[in-house]
Amino acid sequence: MRRMVREVRLAPADFVYPIFVTRDQPGPIEGMPGVTRLTVEGAVKAANEATAAGLSGVLLFGIPQSKDETGTRALSPTGIIPEAVRAIKRCRLDLVIITDVCLCSYTTHGHCGLIRNKVLSNDATLPVLAQMARVHADSGADIVAPSAMMDHQVGAIRNELDAAGHQEVAILSYSAKYASAFYGPFRNAAGGAPQFGDRRMHQMDPCNAREALREIEMDLEEGADLIMVKPALAYLDVIRRIHDQWPQVPLFAYNVSGEYAMLKAAVQHGYAEERPAVLEVLGSIRRAGAQGIITYHALDAARWLSTQPPT
Repeated sequence: MRRMVREVRLAPADFVYPIFVTRDQPGPIEGMPGVTRLTVEGAVKAANEATAAGLSGVLLFGIPQSKDETGTRALSPTGIIPEAVRAIKRCRLDLVIITDVCLCSYTTHGHCGLIRNKVLSNDATLPVLAQMARVHADSGADIVAPSAMMDHQVGAIRNELDAAGHQEVAILSYSAKYASAFYGPFRNAAGGAPQFGDRRMHQMDPCNAREALREIEMDLEEGADLIMVKPALAYLDVIRRIHDQWPQVPLFAYNVSGEYAMLKAAVQHGYAEERPAVLEVLGSIRRAGAQGIITYHALDAARWLSTQPPT
């Protein structure tokens, strides 16, 4: 009877699996047990595993061989992400390929855009993000996901994609991305920690919810096809408010690295049982209103759901 009247159900297709791709730095990621940086060949294998598990997509993050002040390698058609996208596309998988569009992993200073007079320049960054998105689309990306939180980045990217003939490439905007304390393991993984200052100038104040609604509205007006809240667990109320206001818009939530690491640590110390705890967390994100969940638990959760759904 519990199964009969269940209000929210989890399925493997609810999940998107994040993948870190590198040419020369593969290996385990500190603070994220079970997650590794992968070569292009490893990313192809992970994409095949994601397809076999029934996931809906993968989200690719690139780790370049070298960095500079302006993130030049982010714009190269032969860069790590274009190479990975082309390699996965050759497999003809029933899988959506999403690429992260941000400069933090490609710049020596670790900030999300270009620095002018020691300050992050919103307007100078916009054409660079737009070009980066076009390079990804040229390589075969199905969705580009701008995460830099620059004002008007969605409009700049949409104009660039349309001008290049990529009207079919969708934009998943990190519309409500908070200046969170839960990004630490990710920054270790991608080498994207800021070398000075912080990101409070452009990422959202964790105390604000109405601001998220304004950011969402602006991104939708500029052409966002899908929207995202990041992180997920500390912002379930925000997810619910966005879902209630725009029920017709596909809404994703990013269950981020710090959230993953906390749960893994609890499991390792015997404070929680992994399978029910993970499914409870993911279920809470779906219950709040997210249609899709980007999570490092994706492969495990999909296999658990396929072999033994929650009772």
